[in-house]
Amino acid sequence: MKRHGSSIEIILCFLFPFLLFSCKGAHHSGDGTATSDSGALVETGELAAVTSKTFVMQRLGQRWYDAKISWMAEHGQAIHAGDTIIKLDPVEITRYITDRETQLETQQATLEKMIVSQSNARSQNESAIRSEEASYALSKLSMESVRFESERQQRIRQLQFRQATINLQRARRNRELNAIINENDLKIQRIRVGLIEKDIQRTYELLPQLTYISPIDGIFQIERKRRWQPEVLTIGDEVDNGQAIARVPDLTWMKVNTSIHENDFLKVRVGQAVTVRLDALPGTDFPGEIASIGRLCHTKDGSNTNKHIKVFDVEVRLLVSDERLKPGMTVSCEFHTDKS
Repeated sequence: MKRHGSSIEIILCFLFPFLLFSCKGAHHSGDGTATSDSGALVETGELAAVTSKTFVMQRLGQRWYDAKISWMAEHGQAIHAGDTIIKLDPVEITRYITDRETQLETQQATLEKMIVSQSNARSQNESAIRSEEASYALSKLSMESVRFESERQQRIRQLQFRQATINLQRARRNRELNAIINENDLKIQRIRVGLIEKDIQRTYELLPQLTYISPIDGIFQIERKRRWQPEVLTIGDEVDNGQAIARVPDLTWMKVNTSIHENDFLKVRVGQAVTVRLDALPGTDFPGEIASIGRLCHTKDGSNTNKHIKVFDVEVRLLVSDERLKPGMTVSCEFHTDKS
């Protein structure tokens, strides 16, 4: 029994230093924040691209509230600036253009017919005026020729002359009124034609908006159909106004979206050094610095509501570019706090 007890003591003597060494390093608090032996704060975060372009369904006027995807680049494909990445189906817009062009032809034909009709009406008005002028001149001569006839005959000729004068004035007045009416009718019809022409022109200008071109280099990432759905968009799906279709992050420079506990808020500052370690590459350190610190405190996502853990958002910029750094990778950030 003695020998057996001494053996256990020998084993414990060897294990105690190992256990003591394994307990060294980062110490975790109850809220998930870790603290290294050097006093630095350690927080987890997620990699994201510093420069990222998101492509959303643009508003295509008041008639089209959605569009169908007809082509997309492959998810994860390397994209260069100027590459076409998304195409939306133009069938509905081209059909609308065809209908409006048919309406335009009809309205233009109506305008031409109106011009010809008004020209004929003006000729008729001029003929009527010339006829009334001739009647007026004849009535005037007839009135002058009965100066020596009976008073009754003179009275008749005066009435005839007055009627001829009224008819001539009416004909001239009708010409003026018809000219005003015809001019307004032409204006209205030309406005109708112009509105259709502008509508067709604006609709043609929508066609280039159905093709999305990347302004930056990066990796093509297709967005999910809905935030709560895991499935990504595919060719043939309809997208609504304002809905995100895809994004292209530039992987040259990366950042980390992380947070700091409210108790440690005064221990960090913009420009402070940070060591970033990837969970996938635990033995490799990447230098970084704090780029921004949120001004609002909020409950930590995914935390137990009973604990009410409050944090500030922090953005850490990596100071080196590395092809191994990809958006979405989990990292840990060691904030080198001042020793005081």
